[in-house]
Amino acid sequence: MSLWQTYYTPTSVEDALHLLAQHGAGARVVAGGTDLLIELERDLRRVPALIDVSRIPDLGKLELEDGILHVGPLVTHNRLSASELVARTALPLAQAAWSVGGPAIRNRATLGGNLVTASPANDTITPLWAMEAVVTLRSTRGERTLSFPQFYQGVRRVDMAPDEMLVDVRLPAMAPNERGIFLKMGLRKALAISIANVAVVLRFERGTVVRARIALGSVAPTIIRVPQAEGALIGSPLTPEQIDRAAHLAAQAAAPIDDIRARADYRRRAVHVLVRRALTALGRGEERAGLPTDPPLLWGRKEGHIYRLAGKTIQHTATGDEPIECNVNGENTIVRGANGKTLLQMLREDVGLTGVKEGCGEGECGACTVWLDGAAVLACLVPAPRAHGAQIVTIEGLSHGDALHPLQQAFIDAGAVQCGFCTPGFVMSGAKLLEEIAHPNSEQIKQAIAGNLCRCTGYYKIVQAIETAAQANER
Repeated sequence: MSLWQTYYTPTSVEDALHLLAQHGAGARVVAGGTDLLIELERDLRRVPALIDVSRIPDLGKLELEDGILHVGPLVTHNRLSASELVARTALPLAQAAWSVGGPAIRNRATLGGNLVTASPANDTITPLWAMEAVVTLRSTRGERTLSFPQFYQGVRRVDMAPDEMLVDVRLPAMAPNERGIFLKMGLRKALAISIANVAVVLRFERGTVVRARIALGSVAPTIIRVPQAEGALIGSPLTPEQIDRAAHLAAQAAAPIDDIRARADYRRRAVHVLVRRALTALGRGEERAGLPTDPPLLWGRKEGHIYRLAGKTIQHTATGDEPIECNVNGENTIVRGANGKTLLQMLREDVGLTGVKEGCGEGECGACTVWLDGAAVLACLVPAPRAHGAQIVTIEGLSHGDALHPLQQAFIDAGAVQCGFCTPGFVMSGAKLLEEIAHPNSEQIKQAIAGNLCRCTGYYKIVQAIETAAQANER
């Protein structure tokens, strides 16, 4: 069963707002889809109207104006983590974005989606709360601006009417005498939901803290500020005693719950540890250590740009015959009857490209990795109508005739293939890495495949194969 009845692709903000006004509570806005598609799948609800705003460039701005950083809701986590502007003016936000998912998730997951989903464990909310960001909502009725304490009403609840859409996030750029950091604790290095996270921004004058903002995530129904801990820092240098006192007060202010990831008492202890580590790093001037230099983004040479469609709003009905026109592996392709499917299902069932595998269907395993408009993405989390007007490359499109891609050959030579189910996803991630960084180091290779899981091996042969293919680039 399709998860939506009608899929709209508007080409302007105004068109999207008119659709929201028309459909009201029966509409949902989708951009990256990395949260929404899983939510719809689990709820087994058919949405009357799914409005895809991912082709509207006006929503993808990232710019500094008069000391205010404007971040459009379509800015992806990879753009945030790779932006020199964000690293310079809002370092905790860049660090939080880098900590989300794996590269293919970050290529689709947007800031707007992370904010509107409103989970207290969503990483980008915490630094924005600490940096006193505001959101702008727009509808055909007008526009309003809300602070984060006003916007967030509880677990997955925000103050946003059914006909409203998030159009801008703005925050003051950090001043030269301010330093900030974001840290999280998860159960693994990648694809980890926060057990707890923290964002700290401090302002110094002559070595003394004159302003402090500390926000905690995943330890209360919403992100929380901890004024008691902030107040303990003001008026003195960052001494070990002040750091321990602030960490203790922050842990006391947390109100966590027991869940599958951690017990409440563990989370409270995690807050103490994270706040202490964050303040210690700020005191030593080591806050940038958590953001890698020259990270693999798996967006090739495209740099995460939005590929807009011109003309009127495009409509695909789940049971209709409207075509999805796209380019697959270099061939212009027209697909009918796939309007209610995911891109994964369309490629396998309608185009016959079974190299794209479904492992988890939730963006956890990477077996369905393909390239969409030049960037590595997870096909299970992309609605098929999003492929309209797009370019797609699958594992079948890497080879040329009888000549395998150098990485495919390296997988064979290194014995990196065992059961083979995960192999297409690894190859697609690895090939995009080598397109982007011809001679990656071992850490970059591991970061590039962080979103790909293999149940058969310890990854050593896979890493070796990518290293071998990289050496072939030198010849």
